[in-house]
Parts: sequence; structure tokens; C-alpha cells
Amino acid sequence: MRNIVLIIVTILSCSSMKKENFQTMDYVPNQETAIKIAEAIWLPLYGESIYEKKPYKATLIDNNIWRVEGTLDSEKIGGVPIIEIQKKDCKILKVTHTK
Repeated sequence: MRNIVLIIVTILSCSSMKKENFQTMDYVPNQETAIKIAEAIWLPLYGESIYEKKPYKATLIDNNIWRVEGTLDSEKIGGVPIIEIQKKDCKILKVTHTK
């Protein structure tokens, strides 16, 4: 009986939440989160060499898209990984590596 009451309360509280609350929540709220997501995507694609491209720079474009890119030491030749992540739902929009 106690479990049934708990289930009913949970269902009622969830259904009473306004839909716009879910629409305004950002799944990638800050630079740190964007960088962690970028590393998780880059690592299987480009291997551990991505760590040589630190520090990563995360920039928020139009308050909508996080663009994370690696940096390249001026003495080194090569490219950097780049990713674009949608702030509101964590959708990966672009993944590339420059030459």
C-alpha cells in the first residue's frame, strides 16, 4: 500500500510540472560540461593524442551552441579537434579535426 501511494504521488507531481520547465533546461550548462562531452566524443575517434591538444577552449555561440576546440603549441605542426554541441539537448552538431 505504501508503495502504491508513493507511485501515485510521483505520477501526480510529474504530471503537474509545467512543460516549459523541461524546455528551458540546458543539458550543457557550462564550459566544463562541454569540454567533458568533447573529450568523451574525441577519445574513441582520435585516440589519446587529443590530450596533447590541451588546453581546450569552449566558446558559447549565440547562447545556443558550445564550440570546443583544442589548442596547438606554436612549435608543433598539425591540427586540433573541434566539436559543436547544442546547449539545450546535448546534440552533437559537428565533429572534425583540422590538419
